[in-house]
Amino acid sequence: MLQQVQNNMKAKKIKTVFVCQSCGYESAKWLGRCPGCSNWNTFVEEKQIESNLSDSQNFRQLTGFSSGTFALNDVSVKSFERVKTGISEFDNMIGGGIVPGSLILLGGAPGIGKSTLMLQVSSALSQNGTVLYISGEESLSQVKSRAERLKVSKGNIFLASETNLENIIDAINKTEPAFLVIDSIQTTYHPEFTSAPGSVGQIRECSAELLRIAKSKHITVFLLGHVTKDGDLAGPRILEHIVDTVLYFENEKQQVYRILRAYKNRFGPTSEIGIFEMKGDGLSEVENPSLIFIGERSNNVAGNIITSSMEGTRPLLLEIQSLVSRTNFGFPRRMVSGYDLNRITIIIAVLEKRIGIPLENQDVFVNVAGGIKIKETAADLAIACAVASANGNFICPPKTIVFGEVGLTGEVRAVGQIKERLAESEKLGFRKAIIPKANMRSLDYKGKLEVAGVDNVSSAISSIRQ
Repeated sequence: MLQQVQNNMKAKKIKTVFVCQSCGYESAKWLGRCPGCSNWNTFVEEKQIESNLSDSQNFRQLTGFSSGTFALNDVSVKSFERVKTGISEFDNMIGGGIVPGSLILLGGAPGIGKSTLMLQVSSALSQNGTVLYISGEESLSQVKSRAERLKVSKGNIFLASETNLENIIDAINKTEPAFLVIDSIQTTYHPEFTSAPGSVGQIRECSAELLRIAKSKHITVFLLGHVTKDGDLAGPRILEHIVDTVLYFENEKQQVYRILRAYKNRFGPTSEIGIFEMKGDGLSEVENPSLIFIGERSNNVAGNIITSSMEGTRPLLLEIQSLVSRTNFGFPRRMVSGYDLNRITIIIAVLEKRIGIPLENQDVFVNVAGGIKIKETAADLAIACAVASANGNFICPPKTIVFGEVGLTGEVRAVGQIKERLAESEKLGFRKAIIPKANMRSLDYKGKLEVAGVDNVSSAISSIRQ
C-alpha cells in the first residue's frame, strides 16, 4: 500500500506556471509583458498537475463523445432544421434560426443587456423544448425578479444557481433540456483544476466540456461571456474557435439602441446585425433601423449627407456628419466616430492633393450618427462629400444618397450589392443616388430613383453642390 502511494506521488507532480489571461501564453516565471500578445500585466499564477501517466489516466472527461465513422451518404441532416425564436432580429442575424446542437457565445459590456436578451430568447425557445438557465452570478430570486419584469413565459424554463461544472452536468442529466444557457462562462469552474474561475485554463476546459455536451446530447448551448477593459472577449482566443457562433453587443450601454453583431457563424452569414431598443420591459426589435439613424437629420446644415452601408445582407441608410474648423494648435486634429481613422486620413489627403481643398490647418471631425460602426469602404465617397460640404459651407441635397469607394488617385471605385442599396433608398423617399460610374455598366435597377454615375471625387462634389 505504501509503495502504491509513493508511486502515485512520483507519477503526479504539481507545477506552478504563469499564464497570460489574454492569449494563454505560459511561462515558468512572471513577466510584465506577454511575448505572445504584447499586453502588460496579464500573467496569473496557476497550478498544474504534471503526470508521467498517459493522458487517459491523468485527466477524466466528464462527458464522453464519439460519433463513430459513417459514409457521407449515410449521414442524415434532418436534425439540422433550425428552430426559430420568434424574435425576427435575432433569427435573421444568426441565419434564420438556431441550429440544434450548436454552441453560441454572447459577449458585451457589463449591463448592456446580455442576460435580458437571453431570458427573452429562453422564453421564446421554451415553446419548442425545455430550457435550463444556469446563473453563476445571480440567485434564483434575482433571476425570477427579472423574468417577471420581462414577462417571461415560465412554463418550460428551469433555473439553477450553480458554478460547479459537475453539478451543472448533473442538472443537465436530470432535466434533459433542449436548450442550455450558461450565465456566465467566466464564473463556471471545473473541480479537477486548481486555478480560479475565469482563468485561461478554467475557461478552456469548461468550454470544451460544454462543447462535448452540445454535440453528444444535441443540446443548443448559449455561453454568456465577459469582456476585458479593451472590449475583447475575456479568456483565451481558443474560446472563439471552439464555439459555432460568436455574437457581440457593439455599442455602449449608455445608448438606447443596442447593436448585436454576428462575428462568427458556422451555419450562416457573418457581419449580420440585429438592432434592439432597451425599454423598461426588456429589449424590443427595431423594425426599420434606417429611419432611426436618419430620422433626426438636419437638412439645412452643411456637412451632413446620407450613405448606404451593407450590414451582412441588410442595407442601412446612415447619416454622415462632418465639421471642419480652424485649428488652434500646431497640428490639426482628425477625430472620428464610427469609421476607420486611417481611411479618414486617406480621404482628407485625397481632398487636399487631388481636389485642392486646403485642410492642412483645419480640424476635421467625422461622425456616423446613431453609434453604429461602418465596416466597409463604400462610405468613402459620402465622407469626402461631407467634409467638402463642411469646408465649403454648402448644404448637400436632402433627398440625395451617396456611396462609393475612394482610391488614392481620387477615382471612385465600384461597390457591391448596388440593387439592394438603391431599393432601400427608394423605399425611404430618396430621389437621387450618386454611385460609382463602374457600377452603371451592369446596373440591374428598374426603380424610380435618378441614378448618376461618377468616376472621381471632384465630379461627386460638383453633383451635390447646389
